[in-house]
Amino acid sequence: MQNINMKQMWDDKRYHSLDYELKKTFGMKLYKLSLNGGMSCPNRDGTIDTTGCIFCSQGGSGDFSTDSNLSVTEQIKDAKKLVANKLKSKEHVKYIAYFQAYTNTHAPVSYLKRIFTEAIVHPDIAILSIATRPDCLGDDILSLLKDLNSKKPVWIELGLQTIHENTALFIRRGYELPIFEKAVIALHNIGIDVIVHTILGLPKESKNDMLKTMRYIGGLSDKGYVQGIKLQLLHILKGTELGRLYEEDKQGHVISGDSLSSLKNKPINIDVLSMEDYIDLVIACLERLPKELVIHRLTGDGPKDILLAPLWSSNKRLVLNTLHHTMKKADSWQGKLYT
Repeated sequence: MQNINMKQMWDDKRYHSLDYELKKTFGMKLYKLSLNGGMSCPNRDGTIDTTGCIFCSQGGSGDFSTDSNLSVTEQIKDAKKLVANKLKSKEHVKYIAYFQAYTNTHAPVSYLKRIFTEAIVHPDIAILSIATRPDCLGDDILSLLKDLNSKKPVWIELGLQTIHENTALFIRRGYELPIFEKAVIALHNIGIDVIVHTILGLPKESKNDMLKTMRYIGGLSDKGYVQGIKLQLLHILKGTELGRLYEEDKQGHVISGDSLSSLKNKPINIDVLSMEDYIDLVIACLERLPKELVIHRLTGDGPKDILLAPLWSSNKRLVLNTLHHTMKKADSWQGKLYT
């Protein structure tokens, strides 16, 4: 690595990891507890649509979260048991309360105040993280988030996935890019950190399309509007529209080309990235992101019982180890090509 201080700053990783940032801020590792607020999504309950995004499972991206019938305090207790095997004996730890399933601001503000307050006042919780949509952040909810953020740090995780409108229509995201931009600015104005979710390998997107999304998010980071990013591999799951398309056309093909417009009217085949191609793509993304942006995720865990493809993604340790080795061998690091 050309800049040795950068390597030292990230504890020998070649990107600005969430673990590094948390240890720097809190002096310890924090563990994430996946909680369930029992909410739906405007893309499912008829507010926008009834079918949901084509990649979203029945669990609403919260397949690993706790039982929504339990109180938040009870969910925290159960979720702590799930991560207990990761802890060293007598290790003092704090946790991130992560409301993950579906759209976690899609409910009356009185209900949100009750469950979020119960989470944030818990003595073991250091951060409240809320996954939601940018079109579900009304003024009353923003006011609540501002109040909660005065107690402990609040993160809002927004599902952008892509900046390209053709892709957004195909995956049935249900909102246009200006809605996302408005939400990011509103959250910035009340001092809330924003983590952006992106998906790599969406149908009809070339590598160049995905890198354009990275450059866009990098620009928002430079302006102080975005503090973190999740790079998520596209999982093809049983019971989803994407899974149906995949099973109808298992032959697939490698999507190429420089623009979405060149593919707009062509048949949709579902390409499955190899691990090698995915790692190369992640490295290209990291190199084009500013070094200040915190990397919250570089791959993902699809539930094994419903994962159709890519099956290699279930071995998360292998993916990350291969990524780290490849970056070191190529002398690559986050921000290397960022301008």
